[in-house]
Amino acid sequence: MLKQHLAQKMMQKLSPQQIQLMKLLQVPTAMLEQRIKEELEANPALEEGGSDNLVDDILGDMDSNEENAKDEVAEVGQNEDLDMSEYLADEEMSYKTSTGVSRNDDENKAIPIPVERSFNEHLIGQLGLLKLNDKDEIIAKQILGSIDEDGYLRRELMAISDDLAFQSNMEVDEETLERVLEIVQRMDPAGVGARDLQECLLIQLNREIDKGRAIELDTSKQIIEKYFDQFSKKHYERLKKQLGVDSEELKEAIEEILKLNPKPGAAFTDTSKIKHNYIVPDFIIANNNGELELSLNTRNAPELRISNSYRHMLEDYQKSSKKKDKKQKDAVMFIKRKIDSAKWFIDAIKQRQATMYNTMSTILNYQYDYFFTGDETKLKPMILKDIAEITELDISTISRVSNSKYVQTEFGTFKLKSFFSESLSTDSGEEVSTREVKKILQNFIEAEAKTKPLSDQKLTDLLKEKGYNIARRTVAKYREQLNIPVARLRKEL
Repeated sequence: MLKQHLAQKMMQKLSPQQIQLMKLLQVPTAMLEQRIKEELEANPALEEGGSDNLVDDILGDMDSNEENAKDEVAEVGQNEDLDMSEYLADEEMSYKTSTGVSRNDDENKAIPIPVERSFNEHLIGQLGLLKLNDKDEIIAKQILGSIDEDGYLRRELMAISDDLAFQSNMEVDEETLERVLEIVQRMDPAGVGARDLQECLLIQLNREIDKGRAIELDTSKQIIEKYFDQFSKKHYERLKKQLGVDSEELKEAIEEILKLNPKPGAAFTDTSKIKHNYIVPDFIIANNNGELELSLNTRNAPELRISNSYRHMLEDYQKSSKKKDKKQKDAVMFIKRKIDSAKWFIDAIKQRQATMYNTMSTILNYQYDYFFTGDETKLKPMILKDIAEITELDISTISRVSNSKYVQTEFGTFKLKSFFSESLSTDSGEEVSTREVKKILQNFIEAEAKTKPLSDQKLTDLLKEKGYNIARRTVAKYREQLNIPVARLRKEL
């Protein structure tokens, strides 16, 4: 049996404008232009360009909401004349970006793309210089087609044999494939066609030995041919015993190996297919005669305004003395909805800029000593909650602002998220940033003796001597975050 009853519930419902603002906050400056272009294509009432005396002074109230829009739609069938005063108010409604970073004509110049031969074309071109019979040439082309962009043959020879049987109806045994592969491995660049790094280096060494350097490269060849595992793990003491050489001789042999190219095909990478990821800073901090100045990078955001033609449509509707039919009313409601949508988008862009500036300004003041000096040891512990409390914004808003955003300083361009760090307590009870500890750890490793690098335990002891009481596993974690290998792999002769 159905019953009616009253109930009170607390719900948090976001308006379309709030959702739009949150989405725009997540968009970095590099992608803002594309987002604005999408809106321009979707909404004909929105157009690119600054405001002037003839256009876009048509919006008044910035607080229209979804409920008002629904009420207006409901009233279309009831009211004979629609009130257009809100949409014809003589107030400026545009979004300007002229105060941002000025555009440079050089930035708009097209970058020419060089015409280059691909790595595979370079190899195929050498086949004509080799005296191969028809069968060997087909096999060689199949092998060359299986070589990757680094110059390595990653596929098994029998897999290539299966390809030849399927594509060319040719049965080829492994011995023949090995013979043709040796011919391919004599091509340039040296090391091409190798199946692993050891074979790649050995091919290059043998080619140098053929040039008359057999004596000076003998130790290098032995290292690669017989003791490659010890070499890759930097077990230098074992190598000296096994080779019967002293430290100086071993160092000379290893230096010869380090001159070799581990990726012979890298020099032929097709630059037109390389995706260049340029960092576009969202914020710019400049030191102006000892004073730090913050500005937003708005060069990727075009100026926006409401279309003047839509204003004229509303004016014509209001001035018309004829009785309005349903089609006219529907058209006017469509225009009003598009103007509302454009108004909300422009307002969201303005709020985005204001929120971003407010947040970055707070971070600048919080970390002023660092941005003034560039010294990472002066970074204070800072979490999202700290900035949220100062700006009186929600933590999720601060998170959206800091994610995927970059700030340009005179010391470099950094990800905004990197300035947020947890705190550690020193022996004196002072709280320091984990970024500060990582910087000191990096300084220790840079200053260490490379013949006897510092172990994680030794690094822990050195940090404790400075008053940073942290565990060895924490030091190992920070070292990995800095992309620094373990002590054994940092060792040099």
